[in-house]
Amino acid sequence: MFVVCLALAPEATAQSSTGTISGYVLSDGQPVYLANVYLAENKAGSATDSTGYFRLINVKAGTYTLRSSATGFTPFSRKVTVTASGKVSLQIRLQPDVTKLNDVVVTGTLKPVSRAESPVPVEVYTPKYFQKNPSPSLFESIGMVNGVRPQLNCNVCNTGDIHINGMEGAYTMILIDGMPIVSALSTVYGLSGIPMSMVERIEVVKGPGSSLYGSEAMGGLVNVITKNPLNAPIISADVFGTTWGELNVDAAMKLKAGNASGLFGLSYFNYQQPKDNNGDGFTDLTIQHRISLFNKWAFRRKENRQASIAARYVYEDRWGGDMRWNKTWRGSDSIYGESIYTKRIELIGMYQLPVKEKIMLQYSYNRHEQNSYYGRNPFMATQHVGFAQLYWDKQLGKKHNLLTGASYRYTWYDDNTPGTLSEDGKVNIPAKTPLPGVFVQDEWSFAEKHKFLLGYRYDHDKNHGSIHSPRIAYKWTPDVNNTLRASFGTGFRVVNLFTEDHAALTGSRQVVITEALKPEKSYNGNLNYVLKIPMDNAFINLDATGFYSYFTNKINGDFDQDPNKIIYDNLRGHAVSQGVSLNMDATFAFPLKVLGGLTYMDVYQVDENEAGIPQKSRQVFAPEWAGTFTISYSLPAGFGIDLTGNWNGPMRLPIQPKDFRPEYSPWFLLANAQVTKKFAKGWEVYGGVKNLLNYVPKYALIRPFDPFDKYVNDPVNNPNGYTFDTEYNYAPLQGIRGFLGVRYNLYK
Repeated sequence: MFVVCLALAPEATAQSSTGTISGYVLSDGQPVYLANVYLAENKAGSATDSTGYFRLINVKAGTYTLRSSATGFTPFSRKVTVTASGKVSLQIRLQPDVTKLNDVVVTGTLKPVSRAESPVPVEVYTPKYFQKNPSPSLFESIGMVNGVRPQLNCNVCNTGDIHINGMEGAYTMILIDGMPIVSALSTVYGLSGIPMSMVERIEVVKGPGSSLYGSEAMGGLVNVITKNPLNAPIISADVFGTTWGELNVDAAMKLKAGNASGLFGLSYFNYQQPKDNNGDGFTDLTIQHRISLFNKWAFRRKENRQASIAARYVYEDRWGGDMRWNKTWRGSDSIYGESIYTKRIELIGMYQLPVKEKIMLQYSYNRHEQNSYYGRNPFMATQHVGFAQLYWDKQLGKKHNLLTGASYRYTWYDDNTPGTLSEDGKVNIPAKTPLPGVFVQDEWSFAEKHKFLLGYRYDHDKNHGSIHSPRIAYKWTPDVNNTLRASFGTGFRVVNLFTEDHAALTGSRQVVITEALKPEKSYNGNLNYVLKIPMDNAFINLDATGFYSYFTNKINGDFDQDPNKIIYDNLRGHAVSQGVSLNMDATFAFPLKVLGGLTYMDVYQVDENEAGIPQKSRQVFAPEWAGTFTISYSLPAGFGIDLTGNWNGPMRLPIQPKDFRPEYSPWFLLANAQVTKKFAKGWEVYGGVKNLLNYVPKYALIRPFDPFDKYVNDPVNNPNGYTFDTEYNYAPLQGIRGFLGVRYNLYK
């Protein structure tokens, strides 16, 4: 739906003079840059500036057909009457055209396809969406997506992972340009180093993806699509700081060399002001110093064949702990601190073979080094992951589109834990994990409004043997306003225990593995319904999904049996993740845009106790209810207001026996407000308040005065036998804070 708001000035008496037409072109409350606005009768026109403003002067009195168009939007047309010496002020609101390139997705089927035509539901988020609540990393920004929760796993070093529909981070695969870059060891610290300056869009698939992507895709995927240098701004920059002393810089520059276009990006984050507002003697936010360099090149080739290569380097120094800690105490047992040095190199490439058929080669490599101390306990680890994939995309007649290929992933991993020791514990043996696989997929458009997707993947693991992962998806589109999708698939996960669970790395608990762990298996089903409701003064889009996952051999980390241990074992029963999510997107005739999301989750496991009796327990860190909202309103003169937030219902937390802290968190809301002012020539200034309601958890650490458990056996001062623990975490410890920033984009 397209809306134009007109305000006509009274007619002037001098009929021989001319009038003007001016206003703004917007989409989703944001200005549309370089949109064409013209009169069909005389072709007089103008292009919008970076604020979306345009102005047509010397327009003779009369009635005209006003038209506006922009790449990626459906053209707009409306009759406008201009009186002599009159001024017409208007606001044009363009709606994105889902058939255009900017709504192409690749994650659901591995190849570019219109989002509306994809048989697998894919959610797409652009940097403009995340700019409504600016954050220094992807890890924090992704919390604006309904059903996706960035979970902090440690109150001291602030490590975390991404949960989808209540499932732990090990079940979420993080891709960069479709490559499994962030996985295993880097799930702990690699997420914070992805700069938003390199992001074109983020695609989220909730549900099974193992038939295309293999292990770690049991719960869902987050695919970070980097910018194409051919379409990127010449220069872009985004700098902001907070009243807590955080400084974040994102900058990028476009390069040109012959038939290649490049994009060089820099991301820098610095926070060096320890705070202890909750008075427990420990830092509320980890001290961090991080730099990330990114370079991508795209090449022009004959017949528009694709070729690109990208590299990224990340270095981070972070620590959290006792406010008195400094680097001289690193690894000591006097003053507690958790100190982590991270070095990371990534290489990503794509090359379309110079043959008649469409055959694509994708490859990636990453090296991750971690030098860390958790109190007095060192954790030193190095990981190399190489990945290559070759696939053939072939249209067979009018009804079938075939995708088939093979992949090979090789992981080399070494650390100083029992995870890489020989069975007798005397020799260090780095883990070497080859994982070859083949896959095939067919999209079958067997009728005009119906489409099937059939997929199968076969992997062979040296320890677990053959692994089969089939899936099926169906899409029915009875009309342009209704779409129904259904999918079913299986998933598997080869366990890399010490590299996935940060609780297993901290010095606060001992890790116990009761037996040789078996690979996990899951059975997943999704039902998705999209309803578009065009109205005279509004456009509403509803997206509802029901999901169900059933797990066997689930790896269970038992925090409850012994407060000093995490006991890992295959579940002697089953686990379930089920629920319903609803997303709503509403655009109104006046400049208001509302997005809201609601998710209900029932995530639990059934395990046998020592007597063989099944016992049901809720998954930790999986709230039964959760939701997000974004409210945007555009004001005259380039001003805009954004109100964002996410809320969570009670979630089960890891507690100790006789713990005075509640087992379930309370309901809480993290709300943010922002005001943006857009100027000419690509400049904008923004500022606002984060955690507007100043919500901070009441409890965090237990026994922070004895982090090395030196006096834990004192029956007088510690009658309940509490031990130092860092895992009781459900919300950030940062309270209300202000932020101020500036952005700049130069396209010509």
